Amino acid sequence: MMRALLILLLVIQSVAILTVAKHFDFFYFVQQWPGSYCDSRRGCCYPKTGKPAEDFSIHGLWPNYADGSYPSNCDSSNPFDDSKVSNLESVLEEQWPTLACPSGNGLKFWRHEWEKHGTCAESVFDEQGYFESALSLKKKANLLHALENAGIRPVDGKFYTMVEMKDAITKAVGFAPFIECNVDSSGYHQLYQVYQCVNASGSDFIECPVFPHGRPCGNKVEFPSFSSASSRDEL
Repeated sequence: MMRALLILLLVIQSVAILTVAKHFDFFYFVQQWPGSYCDSRRGCCYPKTGKPAEDFSIHGLWPNYADGSYPSNCDSSNPFDDSKVSNLESVLEEQWPTLACPSGNGLKFWRHEWEKHGTCAESVFDEQGYFESALSLKKKANLLHALENAGIRPVDGKFYTMVEMKDAITKAVGFAPFIECNVDSSGYHQLYQVYQCVNASGSDFIECPVFPHGRPCGNKVEFPSFSSASSRDEL
């Protein structure tokens, strides 16, 4: 009887481990342009640490399947613990700021990303490793530098083609990105988010097995300035 009970407990434990450590094929590494976020109809609120620099900021590192679907909220027993990333807090505030209203310190944003996406990659890294990997990928991609090297700079009222933008990033990183646009209050398409594919170890960019179904862009896309943007808190 005891032997049977022990076997049953081991089976249950194994199933639980498999449930948490879900298999996935690659990551989407997603960065957003704050100028477009703040210029949308919903507006933005600067974080309590102040207005972020005019640079792309991290949205998330998301495990995905090759068929386009993705796992989420994989381990409720491993919630976000801010003490595990306390040594990264200052760089996260700079590179992964929140622009949601009301103004925050980033903890809510980071908690959401870890619990929805990071817990589905526990077979690859722990909480600190998840955030460290995203920060490393941002530095490696250096999107703003890639675009500016191609003469594509954030200027209000100036438009670029999607081909120009994709080619600039592809040339710098080696693989084509997916670019998602938003629409501002004037109806113009703006460069909003850049998706890049990363191998299942979270270390290197790869060719995308499948592109996401984000909001499409028109032929002419604005790359709006963030230096001139205002937040809802300032209005």
